[in-house]
Amino acid sequence: MPNLDVNDTTYHYEDEGTGPALLFLHGWGTSGRTWGAQQAGFARDHRVVTVDWRGCGRSARPVRGNTTAGVASDLAALIGALRLDRPVVVGSSIGGSFATELGLRRPELIGGVVSVDGPAYWPSTGMPIAELRDDLRRDRAGTVANWVPGWYAPGTSPALIDWTVRQILDSGVHIDQHFAEAGGYDPRPVLPGLRVPIHYIHGELDTEIPLEVPRTCAARTPGAEVDVIAGSGHMPHQERPEAFNAALRTALARMAPADRTTA
Repeated sequence: MPNLDVNDTTYHYEDEGTGPALLFLHGWGTSGRTWGAQQAGFARDHRVVTVDWRGCGRSARPVRGNTTAGVASDLAALIGALRLDRPVVVGSSIGGSFATELGLRRPELIGGVVSVDGPAYWPSTGMPIAELRDDLRRDRAGTVANWVPGWYAPGTSPALIDWTVRQILDSGVHIDQHFAEAGGYDPRPVLPGLRVPIHYIHGELDTEIPLEVPRTCAARTPGAEVDVIAGSGHMPHQERPEAFNAALRTALARMAPADRTTA
């Protein structure tokens, strides 16, 4: 399995295909495996890199560095180490926040951002961040099992929900540090200064991060648009992969430089 040491942390990644680069970032506690419905198809005409960011999946579980700045620094180092040529960074949930922050902090490294059901300005969404963190400390397995089904739209396969729960429980506990930071995270004031293109793809039925979030963020960012995936909750790339993949290809075509094309 390919691993890479960045910032004193071992990252697991998968790297397939050739062409314009895509870097896929998963959400809290899951792994790069959540992009399984995208890897093969996009690798036909793109270089597709998926990573398990620190604390998750098959990567290391360090005590420190579990912050947005820490992960963004890791990703910048990863892009350099893998010699990715201005990848479009596709991030799910908090991965969308990481992608957005990478665009704000290191715009010279990336070609664009696709935020999938994110990034949240958590103080305004009503999520009880402090309560959730306490519940995870007291009963991690029970809290995750009760929380995760709400990520998905009604009628989602129980096997998909159970698999998501298992991934989270297999990840390290230090990723909970992200909740402390999330309580004050709000990208809205700085989005007008974003110097890379950004596109929002969002599940119609997402109750974790409601549709008003990407719509508000897009309204503050020049040129940004929102695609809504009908019938999907918080994980449209898994719940409605065909519709999601079509929306992603449309977004990539809008971002493509004049000398690149997207099939």
